[in-house]
Amino acid sequence: MKTDNKDRIVYSINVDDIQEVSNQVLERRLTKDEIVLVEESIVDYIDWFQAIENSIIEHIICAAKKTKR
Repeated sequence: MKTDNKDRIVYSINVDDIQEVSNQVLERRLTKDEIVLVEESIVDYIDWFQAIENSIIEHIICAAKKTKR
C-alpha cells in the first residue's frame, strides 16, 4: 500500500462534525440551508498554511534539534 500519495486527504470536516459543534453551541441541529452557509464560509476560518507550518516546526524542526543534543 502506497502511503505517499499526493492526493491523499490528510484532514476533513464532514456534516456530522458541523452538527456536533452546532449541538454544543446552539443546542440544536442546523437546517440544510444553515449547513450550506457554514460549508461556504468554513474555509475562511481555517488557516491551513499556519496549521501545516506549526506541525512541521513541532514534529520536524524541533524533533531534529532534540536528536542533535
